Amino acid sequence: MARLILELGPSTAATLGSRLGLTPAAIRRHLDNLIAEGLIETRTARTYGNRGRGRPAKVFVITDAGRSAFEHAYDDLATNALRFLAEAAGPDAIAEFARRQLADLERRYAPAVAQGNLAARVQALAEALSADGYAASAGPAPAIGGAGSGSVGRDGGVGSSSSGQGAAGEQLCQHHCPVAHVAAEFPQLCEAETEAFGRLLGTPVQRLATIAHGDGICTTHVTGTTHVTGTTHVTGTTHAAGPVTASEMTSAGKARGSPAVVQEGFLNAVGEGRATTDITSGSGGLLI
Repeated sequence: MARLILELGPSTAATLGSRLGLTPAAIRRHLDNLIAEGLIETRTARTYGNRGRGRPAKVFVITDAGRSAFEHAYDDLATNALRFLAEAAGPDAIAEFARRQLADLERRYAPAVAQGNLAARVQALAEALSADGYAASAGPAPAIGGAGSGSVGRDGGVGSSSSGQGAAGEQLCQHHCPVAHVAAEFPQLCEAETEAFGRLLGTPVQRLATIAHGDGICTTHVTGTTHVTGTTHVTGTTHAAGPVTASEMTSAGKARGSPAVVQEGFLNAVGEGRATTDITSGSGGLLI
């Protein structure tokens, strides 16, 4: 059951019972035992919009101890090694190390995500990540940004838009992170991964939540269509409004000496005065 909660993310007892085919009493016994062992904990489910009468739903989430019960591809030696590297060569060396580590992942995943439309490529990326132990899933994303859009909950999920609009792009969820404890101290690992996803998919991505920061799921929004406002200078060349790739986004920021910015799905090369919700190529797609 703990593995199912790990794979599904925050789940109600009813959901777990239906997936496992167990009676409510049997589910309760299993959940109580896991709580007593410290492998899971309960949280109040987040609600979006108006909530009806009655108690709010209770969801069960995996704890750090629960994650540690599963195999991880890191240990104290890795953390100590990165601490030494940071002290000896500075934080830039950690970022470069993280990018080199992700380079192999990009090479292995590239053939799998090269074909099909965006939804198919994001699904292929999720399957590749799952094969490496990330328990990933993919699907249409609710609209983000702007009035009435979904909110990011503490469990890492994104609420649906109350406006009833269709999904804007795709959403990639990783329910397990083999390096979560290391990434909690060295966020450059998460940033390098986000950059790699953007390059693999050829479109800007936004990291909305991470297990390393205490969220239940690593959630990444994948922009469905990249729009350019006005004109953008990319490596010295002025482009009219039209699609711009993630690699061009990075080049644009380097060419102008200022970061290329993705804000609510729109790309610009700007200087000072960025809003607090801007996402830059330098931040690895993270909200800053």
